[in-house]
Amino acid sequence: MSLVYSLMVSKVDLKTKSPPAKAFIQEPSLEEISLRDLQLEEHFQDKFLIERTLTRPLVSFQANKQRPAYRWYKYKEAFSASMVEFLLNKYGITSGKLLDPFAGIGTALFASSGIGMDSDGIELLPIGQEVLSTRLTLQKEFTEDDFATLNRWLKEHPWKKSKERVPLLELRITTGAYPSQTHEAIECYIGACKEENTRVQMVLRLALLSILESISYTRKDGQYLRWDSRSGRRLGGKPFDKGPILDFDRAIATKLKEILFDAQTGGSLFPSDEHVEGKIKLIRGSCLDEMPKLPANTYEAILTSPPYCNRYDYTRTYALELALLGLNEQDVVNLRQEMLTCTVENKAKDLLSINPRWDDAVEAADQQELLQVILHYFQYQKTQGKLNNNSIPRMVRGYFYEMACVIAECVRVMKPNGVMFMVNDNVRYAGASISVDMILSNIAEKLGLEVKNILVLPRGKGNSSQQMGTHGRKLLRKCVYVWRKPT
Repeated sequence: MSLVYSLMVSKVDLKTKSPPAKAFIQEPSLEEISLRDLQLEEHFQDKFLIERTLTRPLVSFQANKQRPAYRWYKYKEAFSASMVEFLLNKYGITSGKLLDPFAGIGTALFASSGIGMDSDGIELLPIGQEVLSTRLTLQKEFTEDDFATLNRWLKEHPWKKSKERVPLLELRITTGAYPSQTHEAIECYIGACKEENTRVQMVLRLALLSILESISYTRKDGQYLRWDSRSGRRLGGKPFDKGPILDFDRAIATKLKEILFDAQTGGSLFPSDEHVEGKIKLIRGSCLDEMPKLPANTYEAILTSPPYCNRYDYTRTYALELALLGLNEQDVVNLRQEMLTCTVENKAKDLLSINPRWDDAVEAADQQELLQVILHYFQYQKTQGKLNNNSIPRMVRGYFYEMACVIAECVRVMKPNGVMFMVNDNVRYAGASISVDMILSNIAEKLGLEVKNILVLPRGKGNSSQQMGTHGRKLLRKCVYVWRKPT
């Protein structure tokens, strides 16, 4: 075990899981962070490349909106299939096997499969698992009779005459999320679904999951669900109007029609005899648990986008979907803790208990000087009462140490000369800009990877209004990192 990590663990306050204030003697400053950042920027100066092809829509879900199958469920954290195709083509990866440790709804898996590569994806969030597995079922197992059943649903709307209503499962955060008429229609729809076989039920459930936000009083808004003032909830701040709330019958019929159209006429969703698509495998669980089980030297490419270090809580923004999929309050709490640390509610993970082989990864994070200065700064800000949330130091520390372990596993499972792509954003807290791109790239170097490029989007992203109000505006880089495992 590394010396720095040992000292940190031995000095941890059992309540806060972070070093006590007396561990820091010198007052850190933003100037010190800027100096270390500039030093690291000099180290990577010949690796930065502004890639004008990588527009914001391409590295987000936006470019998927017109693509068959990819457009069914709006997973805001996804990147586009077009980006996957661009990167694999640019770096000459056309065969072999690909891994996505944070698979989401499977964009990287399906896009790489489309060019003939086999692909494995690890996904913890149940909504991602549901979308991915349903699309695979449609692609591999659906029959003509199943399609006929979906067409009957589209034509007859059997939920309108369903004699069975299945109570809609709710969490505290989702109670009252729908107009009463919509709530009743959902329960009738679920009741009618029970009459169909498992394959058809999966597609009908996907259609329902895909419209929940549009028929509700809520809107996904980063760290939480934002509630329309028409919900009747007592809300602080300015009244919020999300705009039109769609009618259930029209919304579900439109979505079923879209799925049927794409599945039956949408091009490569179903491979033809002339085109052989790669095999796709979904691995359910956390990549911290599942990656150590994968064999070494297996993948020609890894392409992923982990959760960003931005406090976004997927268990809240996707609460409507999690409730519909049957998770209870404790399930959600457990899920939040299993996820990569990216929210202030995540507790510290004992990484070396999960896998003793990660000692080198912990050491690499310990030795990353910019990261340690940032952690020092945040801890001091906490002792001075200047943070808007005292768990920020723990969150940032957890994020980078866990990502170091993920990178170590990527090094192990990639074949020599394999290439790894990662989409991520830089972030800012308490005035301190965190160059996630350079910190993770430097950790990757320490773990044996070569940094080929840090592809920078032509346009950076802004800061929160709180950050700008207190510390001024500063554009942050959004990048795709390209790392290679030497031969």
